[in-house]
Amino acid sequence: KVMVPEVFASEVASFMVKKYAHVTTCHVKVTTKPWERMKFDNKGHAHSFYREGKETRWTEAYATKTNPPSAEQFTVKVNSGFYDLEVLKTTNSSFVNFWRDELTTLPDMPDRLLSTKVLCQWTFVSTDLDTLQQQPFDAIFAGAKRNTLDAFANDPRAWVHASVQSTLYIMADRILNDFAAVDDVYYALPNIHYFPFDLSKFGLKNTQTDAEVYMPIADPSGYITATISRPSKGKF
Repeated sequence: KVMVPEVFASEVASFMVKKYAHVTTCHVKVTTKPWERMKFDNKGHAHSFYREGKETRWTEAYATKTNPPSAEQFTVKVNSGFYDLEVLKTTNSSFVNFWRDELTTLPDMPDRLLSTKVLCQWTFVSTDLDTLQQQPFDAIFAGAKRNTLDAFANDPRAWVHASVQSTLYIMADRILNDFAAVDDVYYALPNIHYFPFDLSKFGLKNTQTDAEVYMPIADPSGYITATISRPSKGKF
């Protein structure tokens, strides 16, 4: 009954009016936010998901004269990227062996849900406008998104070093390796936590390995950003 929103809403509403004599009307609103299973080689991934069609692509360009006021030479910088690509995986993410002192409250998490809403930006810089405009921007956008999802779900380095920070670096490293024209890659990854909901009052186990019902936290517990750059400029 939970999987069909109309059925679930009517079940909760009818329960409330039947259970409590002082309740005359109960209004239940259910918002469905579907997760799409990530696919690689036309196969659904076992435990990684993303929000289909939610990300927004954008670009911005800056042209700067080399010797103002002369316009004979100028540099063009283009920032491109996407934001609001929401991803989640239910295992193969840990956070252990981090720095500890008298202020540490977080325990080791050998396995956990990992979720974030990706903002990714990459930069091109050129003094030749024609060469710049010949770059395969659509292919680079598609490749940046593909690398972001594949690194998040499949890269074994992200399993061994599964912090958000490590995952961010792996995503950017893959984009720089695939596209020589890209000078640097910036990511912003809010750490969106999901915690097991306490069902002990109902006689149900829902902790650690028994956890099946999770409650999302409205605001991220951290906001991780980094820019990964080449030792030298992009090659085009």
